Amino acid sequence: MSKPTKEQLWEQRTEWPLAAVAVAFLAMYSVQVLTRPQGEEARVLWMASWIAWSLFAIDYFVRLSLAADRRQWFRLHLFDLLVVALPLMRPLRLLRLVVLVGVLQKAIGNAVRGRILTYTIAAVVLLIYVASLAILDTERDQPGATINTFGQAVWWSITTVTTIGYGHLYPITVTGRVIAVLLMIGGITLVGVVTASLASWIVQRVAETGVENQAATAAHIDELRCEIRRLAEELRQRP
Repeated sequence: MSKPTKEQLWEQRTEWPLAAVAVAFLAMYSVQVLTRPQGEEARVLWMASWIAWSLFAIDYFVRLSLAADRRQWFRLHLFDLLVVALPLMRPLRLLRLVVLVGVLQKAIGNAVRGRILTYTIAAVVLLIYVASLAILDTERDQPGATINTFGQAVWWSITTVTTIGYGHLYPITVTGRVIAVLLMIGGITLVGVVTASLASWIVQRVAETGVENQAATAAHIDELRCEIRRLAEELRQRP
């Protein structure tokens, strides 16, 4: 068994702490969107959310510094760089939620690996909730907006992720449409992951059954050989 690299050790040690930070970030973002605090409370939440976000940026640079081949790692993780850097621009701040979903999905996926139903329910609930917050934050108070309440946002997210889309609720901003595209892609990807996991489980079970049958057949053959040798020995001993 090969020794884990420094990057792998770092990821193992920071996986759950980063997941806790992601949950805290989601809680703060939920308060900001749903209650719309003002004054000192708003400033405290704003500062706390960016402190939490800075930890994700630190994690990116630490993993880059620990990589054996930094150039290759940088090329393979360009998307990670984008979602860390682009939210610094206000119009793209909602891309922070992409990293949030990724961190929580990784932690949840490792915790419930092999439990397809549990993983699916957790991933769908997280995806719909985050998308609902994002679309409400983007569309609310825009002239002509059709999504102005959290209930409407949740309903829109459900119909979008299932690709039903009744049409009476829809985003009118560019950012809102980007969220819709990401939500649809996320839903399709989730279905693909679940389908692949289920197919892999079925193949594994069939392979295990085949191995068990082969072992049983080999045992029966060995038993028959022993019986034949015993009978042959008895025949040779008869006068």
